[in-house]
Amino acid sequence: MTTSSIVGALHAGGKLRGITRFYHHRRPDPRRVRLDGPGSPRSSPAARHHGAMHGTSDERFELRPIGWVQSPVTDLASAPKQAHEGAPSAWLTFDPAVLEGLDGLRVGDHIVVLTWLHRADRAVLAVHPRDDLANPLQSVFGTRSPARPNPVGLHEVKILEIDGARIRVDALEAVDGTPVVDVKPVLRPD
Repeated sequence: MTTSSIVGALHAGGKLRGITRFYHHRRPDPRRVRLDGPGSPRSSPAARHHGAMHGTSDERFELRPIGWVQSPVTDLASAPKQAHEGAPSAWLTFDPAVLEGLDGLRVGDHIVVLTWLHRADRAVLAVHPRDDLANPLQSVFGTRSPARPNPVGLHEVKILEIDGARIRVDALEAVDGTPVVDVKPVLRPD
């Protein structure tokens, strides 16, 4: 299967929608504070000031996936919230165009995988941590919630196996089909 056919299949299946489009297809969740609407941060003086200085308050950036997660975790509702809560090992399958960038990674290395949490709600600014209404409402930037304006996932994992364009990693809580946007080595002080 070629890279373009993989990307085409993912687009057809809607798996890249969080990267390329902004969707509000879910019903409002009373446990979360919305990013849009009157009095929202987008209508704040700071947002208007930024827009005046930079020509727009709706500036966009493009992220292109370099790979995708292949995982037995397919159901978002039953997925572990953190890797240490029973997340299985998973494969990272990389686009052939970026393989040279993986040179030097070895089995046993610890890496940080950045993902685009494509199924997350991007219009949320506050949540009840761990979706538990008993927990007080808290800003998303003070939590690890996937629901946030830019749903970038951050996963520290260990490389278990390398097979061509695929890297198997331990305990990854991302669901199958999650786009990978970057990989970085874990740096530890000597």
